[in-house]
Amino acid sequence: MELYKQLHPHWQQLLSDQRNTLDSIEQRIDYNNVTPDFENILAAYHLPPEDIKVVIFGQDPYPTPGNANGLAFSVSHQVQKLPASLRNIFKELHDDCESASPLDGDLHRWSEQGVFLLNRTLSTVPGMVLGHSDIGWNNFTQATAQILGQRQIIGVFWGKKAYELAHYFNSDLIISSAHPSPLSAYRGFFGSKPFSKVNAMLERQGKSTINW
Repeated sequence: MELYKQLHPHWQQLLSDQRNTLDSIEQRIDYNNVTPDFENILAAYHLPPEDIKVVIFGQDPYPTPGNANGLAFSVSHQVQKLPASLRNIFKELHDDCESASPLDGDLHRWSEQGVFLLNRTLSTVPGMVLGHSDIGWNNFTQATAQILGQRQIIGVFWGKKAYELAHYFNSDLIISSAHPSPLSAYRGFFGSKPFSKVNAMLERQGKSTINW
């Protein structure tokens, strides 16, 4: 089956017991009616586990066709109208770190520095929020969280669905807040300063910080 092949070889080893789960999920996905594009569904897992310094958990991919690119909260660089959640993330980044607004919404630049961007559900039906919430993704991302939590990786949890995985992580390495969507950003996401907190934790670990 093709989904399993999208995993980095080291992830294939660590998640070998999830192969049947992925095969079952794949059988329930319409290749021609899915977002992100089928070949990008597991794009986050191109980052080798040994290179991960921090994981940011979200809920599910953007349902707007052409937006989701396989990394949580990220969009393809050619997308000009950024999703509201991503605009709020960039607003908090500016307020937290006094940084200039990014040129686009493609967060591969974070991934390349060791930031693992993972939703609880990794695909959906275009135009439908949580369209694939019941096909097995939660089991797969839960298994991923369990592996990451054992590696002293910093866990950032945005929203209730993401926070369901926080118990796998060291309590000293957890950063949590409301989801950055317009419905909840003012309930605790704005002002939570996740980016500076992550870098402070990385410094204490003796690791290089993230150029957000």
